[in-house]
Amino acid sequence: MATPKLRRSKKTRKNIVEVNIFVTATLNNTHVVVASLEGEVLTWATGGSSGFKGAREATPYAAQITSENAVGKAKTLHSIEKANVYVKGIGAGREQAVRGIAIAGVDIAAIFDITPVPHNGCRKRKARKL
Repeated sequence: MATPKLRRSKKTRKNIVEVNIFVTATLNNTHVVVASLEGEVLTWATGGSSGFKGAREATPYAAQITSENAVGKAKTLHSIEKANVYVKGIGAGREQAVRGIAIAGVDIAAIFDITPVPHNGCRKRKARKL
């Protein structure tokens, strides 16, 4: 009988001082992703994973709690200190999510709005012939 291989934990502790935090505030939910400067995802949280269900996932309070949870996890695992925040979307929790990051005890170096804006939009419908 072969000896079983020892599995190493996937969650490894790395001392990462500076990170990028991506906040996606949609009309139905708020996603917060904490990634290293190379783009490696460290932790994440959503309105549903923070204990909110249904329409309450999209509230500003849920966005604040979600960002506090994501940053709190990252602080315990990776001892982060400084962050660049990238905000995308038109949801109600945009500003509160950024406040939640500050409340969690991370210095915000810069805030970027990366919401996509259509330059000319979709092609108009063909004129109806009567």
